[in-house]
Amino acid sequence: MSSRKPYVRKQYWNEPRMGWWERAYLPEILRGLAITSTVFLRNMFKWVTGRKGALTTYYPEETRWDYAAGNRGKHVLTRRADGSPQCIACNMCATVCPAKVIEIDAGFDPNDAAHPKFPTRFEIDYSRCIFCGLCVEACPEDAIRMLKEVPNLPSRDRREMWIAREELLNWQPRDDVAKPYPAPPAASSARSQP
Repeated sequence: MSSRKPYVRKQYWNEPRMGWWERAYLPEILRGLAITSTVFLRNMFKWVTGRKGALTTYYPEETRWDYAAGNRGKHVLTRRADGSPQCIACNMCATVCPAKVIEIDAGFDPNDAAHPKFPTRFEIDYSRCIFCGLCVEACPEDAIRMLKEVPNLPSRDRREMWIAREELLNWQPRDDVAKPYPAPPAASSARSQP
């Protein structure tokens, strides 16, 4: 047999004390039901009369008006003046990504003296992406951005959620890079191959 003392909860000087109204519970339950039913009936009346409810957004036909300006959505790759990607395949975005969703294969173009490396394969797995934006911050070339829109990302098949280089370049093309480079003197045939 143990001779343990029962646990006694410590009493503090500033503990909130419920009045007799709160201890009765029933009036508080009725007050909560009144608030909930008022909001429900107001939204139901709007729906019956053909107006939209208070917080309903019919996605993807409608988007919310109060999206933040810095909302992080789908990724895009910026392009140089000749249409090639601004990316130099440094793998900084893939390294900093906490979910490890970016895969880059680098190619070599000996004709481009300024940036001989370019991505032959640049893919993002949106089934695992957490939309943190660290890849955008880590890029030294302003080659990757995140736009506000998130079109057609929900899918029933994970294989459809891999976004390749061509879609990242051509979905909403961005040519306004922060670090513009002059076009190479001769167009390279190696860059045009995916």
